[in-house]
Amino acid sequence: MIMGLRITIGTLRLLAAAVGVVALTARFIYGLGFRSFVSVDFFGYLTMQSNIAAVVVFTVAGIAAVRGRPESRLLSTARALVTCFLLVAGIVFAILVSQAPLFGYTIEVPWSDRVLHFVLPAYALADWLIAPRRRKVRWRAILFAVGYPVVWGIVTIIRGEFVGWYPYFFLDPAQAGYPVPFIVYSAAALALFALIETGLIAVSRVAPLGQGSPPGAGARRATLRAGRLRRLVHLRRRRGLVGGDAVRTRRGRASGSS
Repeated sequence: MIMGLRITIGTLRLLAAAVGVVALTARFIYGLGFRSFVSVDFFGYLTMQSNIAAVVVFTVAGIAAVRGRPESRLLSTARALVTCFLLVAGIVFAILVSQAPLFGYTIEVPWSDRVLHFVLPAYALADWLIAPRRRKVRWRAILFAVGYPVVWGIVTIIRGEFVGWYPYFFLDPAQAGYPVPFIVYSAAALALFALIETGLIAVSRVAPLGQGSPPGAGARRATLRAGRLRRLVHLRRRRGLVGGDAVRTRRGRASGSS
């Protein structure tokens, strides 16, 4: 990666992490203005958990880019998962906000929510599509992309039975209704997680803008060619040895018969 490009990418990632911290702090302070606000509940939102994770991942990826370190598969996987969670949170939030008036209420969207639900997800997606040096993400990452929301949902529902609070209406039995509406909403959400993560993993197998081929692709091709060449030479040697033995055997027989 050209030095100027990697420094730019690293700086943008660190800036995104800083913006995330500011937006999370502002959103927390905004919540304090409501009597019903509970500090622990703030961290129960999947959106907030996703953005906190994004701050950590952006920071690590930014430092790695600035220092010119190759991106590990673990870091690329973390970036793909964080991007997936941010995109799902943004899509769901946009749907809730747009549909709220149909149910007779409105959702106030402060600037911090706009940053957390729209700006950072858009940046994470752009960074995933454009920034070089990302590694191929294994398909098994889809299991985590779906598994984490499942575990989060189970914990949230159990906790809600005790504290009477749910971060999203479709998790609340009194609002969503059980079991059919809950199953439909949950299945749709999990399908969205799986679909987006599948797309991100597929993109990881295509060279991003500014990079001719995925990292290590040239070395892998050279290794494969060398392996095929070694197998071919070994096969030819074996064939030559067998052929030579057969010739010597025939000659021996001919000598014995004469």
